[in-house]
Amino acid sequence: MYDNILLSIDLNHESSWRKALPTALGLCKSSNAKLHVMTVVPDMGSSWVAGFFPADFEEKALEKANAEMGDFVAKNVPGDISARTIVANGTIYEEILETAKEIDADLIVLASHRPEFRDYLLGPNAARVVRHAPVSVLVVRE
Repeated sequence: MYDNILLSIDLNHESSWRKALPTALGLCKSSNAKLHVMTVVPDMGSSWVAGFFPADFEEKALEKANAEMGDFVAKNVPGDISARTIVANGTIYEEILETAKEIDADLIVLASHRPEFRDYLLGPNAARVVRHAPVSVLVVRE
């Protein structure tokens, strides 16, 4: 059914993977699919904002995220599932969509919180991924 499943998580928020990870693992097992676990380190935005951080801040954030992703997969993904980690840098929904294309994902799995009023006006990342993804997206509510 699936060959490549992309699971997007936020390492700082357990709610982003508490239910989504077991769902993705179950789908990987039943389809013998490869799991691609990704996180996105948001970019600094304007150079004005970046000026408030040390010059190597983004590089160190990416290094830390890579190390934490390796630990996360080692701790939470069973050895019988083929898994790899991906750390992207940029706008969250854009990086998820780009990564899905790059790995030829059949399915994107991500968590979504219950929307607040402001989310209806601004649109959360999950909604943008669903709206623009060329493949199926499974949104797991926390």
